[in-house]
Amino acid sequence: MATAQALLQLLQKNDEAPELYFIGAVGGMERKLVTESSLDFKAYHEVLAGPVHGVNPIRLLISLTKLKLGAIQSFVQLMRVRPQVILLTGGWANLPVALSARLLRIPIVIYLPDIEPGLTIKALQPFAHKIAITVAQSARFFPREKTIVTGYPLLESRISASKAQAWRHFGLDAQRKTLLVFGGSRGARSINIALAENLRRLLDSGIQVLHVTGELDWERSQRQLGALAEHPHYHPFAYLHEEMGLAFAAADLALCRAGASTLAELPLFELPGILAPYPYAWRYQKVNADYLAEAGAAVRLNDEDLAEKLYDTVAGLILDDARLSSMRDKSRALANPDGARRLADLLREIGRD
Repeated sequence: MATAQALLQLLQKNDEAPELYFIGAVGGMERKLVTESSLDFKAYHEVLAGPVHGVNPIRLLISLTKLKLGAIQSFVQLMRVRPQVILLTGGWANLPVALSARLLRIPIVIYLPDIEPGLTIKALQPFAHKIAITVAQSARFFPREKTIVTGYPLLESRISASKAQAWRHFGLDAQRKTLLVFGGSRGARSINIALAENLRRLLDSGIQVLHVTGELDWERSQRQLGALAEHPHYHPFAYLHEEMGLAFAAADLALCRAGASTLAELPLFELPGILAPYPYAWRYQKVNADYLAEAGAAVRLNDEDLAEKLYDTVAGLILDDARLSSMRDKSRALANPDGARRLADLLREIGRD
């Protein structure tokens, strides 16, 4: 969804916004994301789909039946719309869409946000005219002639955020180092719990904390902190959207998961990271975290070690100016702020062919 939003912002900025249509899976979380986004889709459609990897034989049979029916649904929808180009980003609903697009000779661009593709992207790649990737390290998974490095499409609110603006917005103390802690819109409970157990020591060490708990864990998180939630150098938020760019700009160090957006957002702000990959997301986040860690821009902290090692890891970085500066330089070297423009240019090019 962030990909579509960043692309639309760019196209609208240039007065050339296309008509957008969205196809998601029946019962999937896409509908909620589309409804809550600011994107102006011409129409939203759902097709039947289901997983075919790592499921029992009965579930596999059900999924294959759904995919066949989904292909028929997709064919009907694409016949009505006749798009110039289709952008796929993964998910089982993409399979019936790709099959229908092949029959109708509609060009497909795949965008891979993470470094390593999952099974769905691997299955889709034969259908694609081009495969856009976030970082060059992903090229080894695809045919060279199909692959192009675009970078991750960033929202305008991220790109335009400044540190001075961020300090004013959040009322931060310019004399203190700032730790940004977040786990996405839904939050990361293990990160929130570990932070609560170490927050007093962090604050007493002269660190101020911007904490995005996630809406689902807001009330529990604040109850756990008790009176400490009112500390003047602790700044909690259930969720930040447009202001998230300011939070990145304000920070000296980030503690977060290792979703695809971290590959672009941390380098954009020259921001070192402590990355705790979500342990139940196959290996995508671990691969992302290792990429940034091996570049010297982050350190990886396993989820099960958060409570025990959080304080020492944070303090060892944020209070060491020389180490923090070195990591900042290495993070900056990975920055690619033009992902939205490059992906938009690719879609225009393929759509015109």
